[in-house]
Amino acid sequence: MTRRVDASPVALLQLLGDDLRWQLLLHLAESDRRVGELAKLTGGAQNLVSYHLRQLSRAGLVVERRSSADGRDVYYHLDARRCGALLAATGSALHPGLRLVDDDAELASRNRGRPARVLFLCTGNSARSLLAEALLRHLSRGQVEACSAGTAPAGVHPQVPQALAEVGVDASGLRSKHLDELAGERFDYVISLCDLVREACPQLQGEPKLVHWSLPDPVRSGASDEETLVALRELVSDLTGRIRILLLRMARTAGWP
Repeated sequence: MTRRVDASPVALLQLLGDDLRWQLLLHLAESDRRVGELAKLTGGAQNLVSYHLRQLSRAGLVVERRSSADGRDVYYHLDARRCGALLAATGSALHPGLRLVDDDAELASRNRGRPARVLFLCTGNSARSLLAEALLRHLSRGQVEACSAGTAPAGVHPQVPQALAEVGVDASGLRSKHLDELAGERFDYVISLCDLVREACPQLQGEPKLVHWSLPDPVRSGASDEETLVALRELVSDLTGRIRILLLRMARTAGWP
């Protein structure tokens, strides 16, 4: 496990002052990625990219997770909440008036044009993608059209409604369905939550923005109901943070007032 180091304001600014590290964070803010993909996107040598990722991981800004599709691969993810907290603390340390204001997903409710359409994909469409669908619908105040599907739908996991109810999200209407049901439909964003689906993402209509969130399956064989519920709660927390960031990006990209 990577040892996390304290990131004082000066240390943080020094860490982010490197151009390649900044590029890595920008790309990871859009999607979870592997080293080879980041090297191609930044133009940096793979060993150099790996070195900088280790530095970012030590500061707790980047988290790594081994792929569930190919155990030899590792996906990297930006811990946006920690990054935001450290940047906010850095601004406050310089001057109290520079405290960052925490924008929330209410920006999404200001969309006055065509509602954006987002599709969440995973294999079973039983937990991860269903949670994401419900949370996006809730956080966007219904202004974003959220859908989910799977390549081998397994039905709604019975504890999903409970995990959503605990955070005040309505689970009614959630249904596990096959991706084929959405054939011919167009989406602005297609977000894969499962490494297996990401590795074999089907061709979709139009030119949607493809994003990958490498998330562990909360429903493990042999796990007790309590263990599964804990995993679902952790997933809800993770997805809530990711979706809030997604909504802010969507709002700014669309020029919402």
